[in-house]
Amino acid sequence: MLELLGELLPYALTIAISPVPIIAVILMLMSPRPRALGGSYLAGWILGILAAASVFTALAGVLPEAGESTDPKPAVAIIQIILGALLLFLAIKQWRSRPKKGDEPELPKWMQGIDSMKPGIGLGLGFLLAAVNPKNLLVAAAAGLAIGQQEASGAATAAALGVFTLIAALTVLLPVLIFLVAPQKATQVLDQIREWLTANNTAIMVVLFVVLGGQLLGKGLGGI
Repeated sequence: MLELLGELLPYALTIAISPVPIIAVILMLMSPRPRALGGSYLAGWILGILAAASVFTALAGVLPEAGESTDPKPAVAIIQIILGALLLFLAIKQWRSRPKKGDEPELPKWMQGIDSMKPGIGLGLGFLLAAVNPKNLLVAAAAGLAIGQQEASGAATAAALGVFTLIAALTVLLPVLIFLVAPQKATQVLDQIREWLTANNTAIMVVLFVVLGGQLLGKGLGGI
C-alpha cells in the first residue's frame, strides 16, 4: 500500500500544484458570495478528481494481461507511453505560448465572470476543471492505471483513491479553510498567492509536465 501511495504522490501533486484551479478558488473567495461559491467549487473539484481517477482505475482492471501472470500488462505500458508523450507535448505547447517579456500573463476569460457566478455553476466548473480538463485528465488517467493494475482489494483501492483525491484537492481545500477561519487576514494573503501563481503559471506547469511526462514515458518503455 505504501509503495502504491508513493507512486501516486507525483500524480496527486501535479494536480494540486496546477495554478489555474487555485487562482479560481481564490477569486471566488473574494467574490460577493465567497462561502457558497468557494464551497461549491471545492465540492465539484473533489468529485471531479475522484470520478476521473475512479473511471481509469476501473478501466485498468479490465486491460488484457500479458502471457505470464508475473509480466506487466503490455496495454498499461503502451498507455503510459502515450500519456507521457502527451504530457511532454503539453509542456512544449505551454512553453511556446508563454507571455513575451514585458507582457501580462493571460488567464482564462471565464474568470472574468466569477463575481457574478452562482454556486451551481461553481460546482460544475470545479468538476469540469478536475475531470474533463485535458491536463488533469491525463494525470488522473496515469493515477488510475497505477491503482488499477495493483489488483488490490476493494477496500485498498478505495483507500488509495481517497488519499490520492485528498492530496490532489489540498491546494483548493486549504484556501477555503483559511478563509473560513480568518476571512479578513486571508484576503491579503490569498491575493498575494494569486498574483504569484498568475505570474509563474507557465513555468510551474512546464516543469510539472516535463518531470511527470518523462517519468511515465520511462515506465512505459521499461514495461514493454
